[in-house]
Amino acid sequence: MRGIARLSLPIAAAIAALLASPAGAATTNADVQRGLDRIVAARGGPPAAIATLYRGGRLTVLRAGRAGRLPRAADHMRIASVAKAYSGAITLQLVRDGRLGLDDTIGRHLPDMPSAWADVTVRQLLGHTSGLPDYTRSDGFAEQLGMAPRAFVSPTAIIDWVRDDGLVFAPGSRYEYSNTDNIVIGLIARAITGTPYRTLLDRIVFGPARLRNTSFPTRRIKLPSPFIRGYVVEPGEEDRDVTTFLSPSGAWASGAVVSTPADLNSFIRAYLGLRFFDAARQREQMRFVAGGQSSPPGPGRNAAGLALFRYQTRCGTVYGHTGNFPGYVQFAAATPNGRRAVTTTLNIPAPAGRLLTRLRRLQATAVCALLN
Repeated sequence: MRGIARLSLPIAAAIAALLASPAGAATTNADVQRGLDRIVAARGGPPAAIATLYRGGRLTVLRAGRAGRLPRAADHMRIASVAKAYSGAITLQLVRDGRLGLDDTIGRHLPDMPSAWADVTVRQLLGHTSGLPDYTRSDGFAEQLGMAPRAFVSPTAIIDWVRDDGLVFAPGSRYEYSNTDNIVIGLIARAITGTPYRTLLDRIVFGPARLRNTSFPTRRIKLPSPFIRGYVVEPGEEDRDVTTFLSPSGAWASGAVVSTPADLNSFIRAYLGLRFFDAARQREQMRFVAGGQSSPPGPGRNAAGLALFRYQTRCGTVYGHTGNFPGYVQFAAATPNGRRAVTTTLNIPAPAGRLLTRLRRLQATAVCALLN
């Protein structure tokens, strides 16, 4: 402390405070574990939570759970809207190969779509600046949810729920998250390749990234074993199991992928690490719209790119996606080169209020531990 004594008093005091402050200390796995434990113990918190951190060629798995219900990295789960990054991988590879252009329009590839949507571009769909109405807010979706949530729904039926709705805003004029965007992206990919979307996932994403425990079930509702059960938790009530409440067909290219925490970590590393497309396409992808939040919001300041979000935290920046499905809320992100990656999974739907704040704090802590 002799060096500090020779400095001016205000500077010396500031340095001493920094050295003594926990905020100046490196974030560790133990900090992430405490965050997991606290969110599970919180009012309305999930029965279980798991985080994976990949760095230095090693996957670290941290878990918490009530009554000994600890999830594992090999347990299956619904990854929800993180599946939009998988459709992004397919689309950007098709762009790389010259089979599709980012400024191609819906009308060019899907002439049977509503005429009001005809001039919306692939770029706007991937970046949620399309103005397409979100089908999850439609009367048709609400009716399906109330009357037959487990019934199969085709992508065409999903579009029919909002076919007669106008654009919410002029395409390209602002950001607004819409699940319809990725249904259309999947239909475009299917149309220009003449290949089922499930097969495109297998060939372009699952196979090259060696995602052996990842699948795209649309007619099968039961998860492969072993799996993480999804719940709805209401304080003062018994936890309600919603693992098979909703058919994944109603999410299709927007969120029907099933994976594991370990495979999800592998995917996001491959996605940022250019396993699916090249650096030129990634530069297009990383033109971010400030304030474009993922759904639910991820840690720190969010910004929206093409099938990718930027998360700026106090410890640094990572890139990825979040997701929300009945019984599951997801976060997956990696460094720009894909060499480090983090995921978090809670087995409840996306929380709100104080619990969402706690979740985002946990995610930020995990990012800090990753980057340290």
